[in-house]
Amino acid sequence: MQREQFDLMQRLAKAISVQFGKSCEVVVHDLSAPDHSIAVIENGHVSSRGIGDSASIVALEAMNADRVELHDRLGYLTKTHDGRMLKSSTVYIRDDAGNIDGIFCINFDMTALSVASTVLNDMASTPKADDRPEKIPTSVNELLDDLIEKSVEIVGKPVALMTKDDKIRAIRYLKDAGAFLITRSGDKVSNYFGISKYTLYAYLDL
Repeated sequence: MQREQFDLMQRLAKAISVQFGKSCEVVVHDLSAPDHSIAVIENGHVSSRGIGDSASIVALEAMNADRVELHDRLGYLTKTHDGRMLKSSTVYIRDDAGNIDGIFCINFDMTALSVASTVLNDMASTPKADDRPEKIPTSVNELLDDLIEKSVEIVGKPVALMTKDDKIRAIRYLKDAGAFLITRSGDKVSNYFGISKYTLYAYLDL
């Protein structure tokens, strides 16, 4: 991000966190650093993260934006590692050429609001009641585990029952999600799916 952009995002993060209190986490991701993309964070206790921590799934998608068309996401559900429900919004920061070089995220812990009065329920509502919350990882390894778990869910069967085509489908999802931007992810993915690194690269080229 340009210095002026970064300064503005930093000030906005502080303003929003003060305005909405300690339950409102605000995060700025700098996509030039995939393994430690969090450049600014206010109220990091909400997701147990700090400056220099790893990217989220949305950050990986943005780093892989040449393959995925991305739009801002507002008012969707996420989940912390300890099971608290958050209402999240993600705004992509673009440079003059339209390339995504940062992400501005708001995560509001609505666990207490869910048992509050009817007046507060309107603030805590989400667009779709049946949306499945996304987990917010606290490390690169946890993020990769979440992506692998999601790839298995997409295929719809355990690895032991997967055919070659099933594994190719799962690995294609991981590629599109940006999983291979994570350092040494190839070793973990190939071990998980019971294939060699050579086979993994062959699948990636298909």
